[in-house]
Amino acid sequence: MTINLTLFIIGLLTLYYSAGWLVKGSSSFARHVGMQPVVIGLTVVAFGTSAPELVVSLVSSIKGKSMIAVGNIIGSNICNIALVLGMTAIFQPIKSHPSVIKRDIPIMIGISLYLLVISFNATIGRYEGLSLICGIVLYIFYNYRIAARGSYPETGAISSDMKEMTYIASPPKQLLWIVIGIAGVVIGADILIDSAVKIMEVFGVSEKFIGLTVVAFGTSLPELATSVVAAMRKELDISIGNLIGSNVFNILAVLGAATLANPISIPGGLIDSGLVIDYAVMTATSALPLIMMKNTYILSRKDGAILLLCYLGYMVYLVLKS
Repeated sequence: MTINLTLFIIGLLTLYYSAGWLVKGSSSFARHVGMQPVVIGLTVVAFGTSAPELVVSLVSSIKGKSMIAVGNIIGSNICNIALVLGMTAIFQPIKSHPSVIKRDIPIMIGISLYLLVISFNATIGRYEGLSLICGIVLYIFYNYRIAARGSYPETGAISSDMKEMTYIASPPKQLLWIVIGIAGVVIGADILIDSAVKIMEVFGVSEKFIGLTVVAFGTSLPELATSVVAAMRKELDISIGNLIGSNVFNILAVLGAATLANPISIPGGLIDSGLVIDYAVMTATSALPLIMMKNTYILSRKDGAILLLCYLGYMVYLVLKS
């Protein structure tokens, strides 16, 4: 148990620092090529911070641990919005561009509903997985087309001293920071998840519970670290865009790849397994920022506290149910 706890802390620290390097390299690269921070958050950073979910869900699917694979994605998406965005808003209120509220969040909600639909027959087959992969390709293409038309004007006021602190002038160094950051995120997540699952197995909890809680929280740590660091540096578009993009990547790219590797079955179906409630919580959580920010485009500290309470309430529900 002591060894696993030590490895858990090592993995946590690796995730935290790697996320900071990823934000620094990605934001520098975005400015260098003329892209707005929100676009790089919805693509490069989102993919990098979704790498832990990809590794965990892919391996779980191949090994036949379908409930860990699905639970990891559902739990991570809930964690990204309720915990990560909530904590970021408490740390510093977040102002977003209207396009993120009117366009990107509805896309995230729609994809969440699509996942519910294709799960009704208790199996997510390879054809469904292929449709998810096609979806992520279209999503990336769509965001680049929007960026090319200049529809993502920068909203975060970044002071000159912040730019000096975060900007890396050399393009090779920018890419190096991104690569190191992504590699560190993957390695750190692997260490953390492996040790966390072993710790949880001591308590004899279910595969689904592990996926929805400790695995989901562990794989969401890059998003948590990335968003908090971005908020500290006032790169708030990256903070919001990263979380929305990560949730979209989790469903489309991560679950799509896991399903192509091995079709995912849901023992007992959506009702008996209880996943229908988890799906509902994920979709409702995705909709909360839209409701909170639709008029002012600001997520206040009060809104962040509500999101955080929702996450804590969901965790209490899972513990009581288990």
